[in-house]
Amino acid sequence: MTARRKLLGDLRGRLTKVPIPESDPNPAVHAELTGLRDRVPGLIGTLVASSDGLLVTHDLPGHIEPTGMAALAAAQLSLSDRLAGVAHGGGFQEVVVDGTRGHVVIYGAGWASLTVLAEPDVNIGRLHLESRPVARNIAEHLAGAAREPGSTNGRPG
Repeated sequence: MTARRKLLGDLRGRLTKVPIPESDPNPAVHAELTGLRDRVPGLIGTLVASSDGLLVTHDLPGHIEPTGMAALAAAQLSLSDRLAGVAHGGGFQEVVVDGTRGHVVIYGAGWASLTVLAEPDVNIGRLHLESRPVARNIAEHLAGAAREPGSTNGRPG
C-alpha cells in the first residue's frame, strides 16, 4: 500500500474532500487558461476550481491568492446555481459580477468552474465568446482525466 493511499484511507470518514495537488495541474487545462489570456485583451487572470472550492489550476497575478479565490468562486457558483434553480427550475451556466475596478465571470465547467477576472474596459462580448468554449473544453479535459487510470487530475474522491 502506498503512503498516499494509506493516508487517504486514514482520512476517509474524517474528511470529506481530498485536495487536488496544485503542483500537478492538468497540462491541457492550464494550456486552456494561458491561451484564453493570450486571446482576450484586458484579461487579468483565470482559475479553475472544483464545485466545492478546491483549486485545480490557475493563471492569476501574484497579488491574488488562488486558494481563497477558488473558495469564493465555489461559494458564488453554489449560490448562483441555487438561485437559477429556484427562479427558473434550471441549472447554472454563468454569472457576471461587474465591479468598479473590473469584472469577475464564473462559467460552469462540468464538476468544476472557470473563473475569469478582467479589467473594467474589457469587451464583455469577446470575453464570453472566448471563455464559453474554454469552459466546455475544460469540462472535457477534466472528465477525461478522471477516466484515466491512476490519474491525480480527476475529481477528488
